[in-house]
Amino acid sequence: MILSDAKIKEMLQLGTLTITPVEDEQIQPASVDVRIGSHFLKIKEHQVGFISLDTPTEYESFESDEIIIPPQSFLLATTLEYVKLPNHLTAFVEGRSSIGRMGLFIQNAGWVDPGFEGQITLELYNANRLPIKLIRGWRICQLVFAEMDQVAQNPYHGKYQGQRDATGSRIYQDMKSKRV
Repeated sequence: MILSDAKIKEMLQLGTLTITPVEDEQIQPASVDVRIGSHFLKIKEHQVGFISLDTPTEYESFESDEIIIPPQSFLLATTLEYVKLPNHLTAFVEGRSSIGRMGLFIQNAGWVDPGFEGQITLELYNANRLPIKLIRGWRICQLVFAEMDQVAQNPYHGKYQGQRDATGSRIYQDMKSKRV
């Protein structure tokens, strides 16, 4: 079941769902708009020959209140908000239609597991032929919450738990424990 604005407000007030900071105007009929933060990661594409699943990817980290994403460019960003989900709630990260109409694709992996806590890292891709300027604090995407049929037996405790700022891929950690 997708949560309504009334249920989202109730859970925020009770503290069973945490989104901080959050303003009333961010709460939509069936979602919460989240804003872009000021921390970004860009792959060091001119310093590495390729990206591999079994080794850490090298990123350039930077802070900025405004950023211009060149055409056909990929960038990791963070939400301004810190989110904490209870063990019976999951969330989908969805791009806002107004942003998509500009040619900015948001998130490739738009799923937030029950029990997750942290800032959400967004995968941004400018599919346009023109640069796109983003400004810290603008509503960039939305979280749609769904209540599960029961509490998760194994809530999220993974490699991104508690993340702050944009966080690069940690897929190489999977490979260390699952090599065949």
